[in-house]
Amino acid sequence: MTRLLLISPAFHGYHHSIGRAFERIGYEVSTYGYDVVDSIVEKAWNKARYELPAKVRGNGGHQSAVTVSRRAAQEILRVKPDVVLVIRGDTLTEEFWETAAADRRRVAVWMYDEMRRTSFDLERVTPYARIASYSVHDTAALQAAGIDAMHVPNGYDAQGPIGRGDAGRGVVSFIGAPLPNRRVALEALHGAGVPVRAWGRGWSNHPFDRARTWRLSTSGVPNARDVPLADAQAIMRDSLATLNIHGDQDGFTMRTFEAAGSGAVQLIDRVDVDEFYVPGEEVLVFESEAELIDIARRVARNPDDFEEVRRRARERTLAEHTFVHRARTMEGLWA
Repeated sequence: MTRLLLISPAFHGYHHSIGRAFERIGYEVSTYGYDVVDSIVEKAWNKARYELPAKVRGNGGHQSAVTVSRRAAQEILRVKPDVVLVIRGDTLTEEFWETAAADRRRVAVWMYDEMRRTSFDLERVTPYARIASYSVHDTAALQAAGIDAMHVPNGYDAQGPIGRGDAGRGVVSFIGAPLPNRRVALEALHGAGVPVRAWGRGWSNHPFDRARTWRLSTSGVPNARDVPLADAQAIMRDSLATLNIHGDQDGFTMRTFEAAGSGAVQLIDRVDVDEFYVPGEEVLVFESEAELIDIARRVARNPDDFEEVRRRARERTLAEHTFVHRARTMEGLWA
């Protein structure tokens, strides 16, 4: 059995989802969250030394790259895998990549973010690893530069838990970061009388969330705190509809597949989603603020009319867009 070590940010536990998918196709998997910090003292130090300066500079750094890389390299030496799959990994140093590729070990990287929005260094990584990206544009640019890159979209964890509760009932939900275009959309819905609620630390008016996101003002729309991914899926499933609004992205977010996989009525701002889902049958596409408000009102008035959208979206996701499907594709990076 091939031993695979998955080294990833701990963001929403996606490394566990991806790891489960590789286990399903026959790998012995270990997972390691390279940005996980258990020590309260170290968390406080990182916030003061790295996160606050990064907030001011706008470069997104949160930890010492040297420390993170050294720990991740030690995990490779401990596990002794046959394959190392790194998710994102833009903060990892060359010393890490040298360790990863030692002893003719196969190394691959999967980017679930655009490279331009990270500190990913191609010259540092490509001597040691093959690359996959969820971004069509990044993949094409890499291939044009002579780099043997692969396009692998995000996916859905069909084996993962879905939470319980009724937090999403009766509202159009949004779960995610409050990017400017998302704020505009939610404020427009709220102003038009559509029942809407946003979940996440960047929206939450809780004093702790406002402090840790360096905010003085409130969000201006009905809001709630961060929720685990399992609960997020339950909220999307139980909502009248759920919003999927992209920012500076050409790849499709995890939310695209999670909303569809959980059986939500997904309102999405990308007409090119037709690569994965049928607009009007499996997802609902909007191209303007007025169109978003109109669709949301129609769903709110007659939610039963959209049950087929929910069913078809989930069926399509389970048939074509799970992490198991993505894992089988990614095997091509080291097969």
